[in-house]
Amino acid sequence: MKKTIKWGIIGCGDVTEVKSGPAFYKLDNSELVAVMRRNANLAEDFAKRHHVPKWYSDADSLINDKDIDAVYIATPPSTHKEYTILAAKAGKAIYVEKPMALTFEECNEMIATCKSQNVPLFVAYYRRALPRFLKIKELIESGAIGTPRIVNCILYREIEQCYQDPHHLPWVVKPEISGGGLFVDLACHTLDILDFLLGRIISVKGHANSQGNIYSSI
Repeated sequence: MKKTIKWGIIGCGDVTEVKSGPAFYKLDNSELVAVMRRNANLAEDFAKRHHVPKWYSDADSLINDKDIDAVYIATPPSTHKEYTILAAKAGKAIYVEKPMALTFEECNEMIATCKSQNVPLFVAYYRRALPRFLKIKELIESGAIGTPRIVNCILYREIEQCYQDPHHLPWVVKPEISGGGLFVDLACHTLDILDFLLGRIISVKGHANSQGNIYSSI
């Protein structure tokens, strides 16, 4: 008989409302027992709407909840390292949103801590488990479509209104919070799936340009 994994979520933003959040209580052998958000009213509201029995306004309380087996960290990247290290030292399994952290060095520190505490660390690259990508991997590995020799990926993003006011920018385009803006937030999924389908990426070249001349500090 499989054990039911009891989850706690740190950060109840948009990503947890309709995608990752409900999955934790809809899947077999998975139970969402607690959520945390710094704004206590919003944490309580999320818990009530999603029928979660417990809610917290500080991460330490959730991480040290004895009913929780694993912690899903769904906050902006600037807090990923802090919460990962706290959860690892508490002996919890960790599932952290992408981007994994602000820097390569932070990622290495998170990995080292989890190894030293003997707890698993996962990053939310869920596309590796989607049927369409598994089918592509099958076709490639079986030779059904020949040997891939080149891949071209072009990503476009509409300049939404929220990115046009330099005094009220969303956190995703603030380097001290997001680390790398929309490219790191969105394109990392593309890079990860290429790594999954075609093998380890061994060389990367690139350049950055803002034709719209907005949030140019990224």
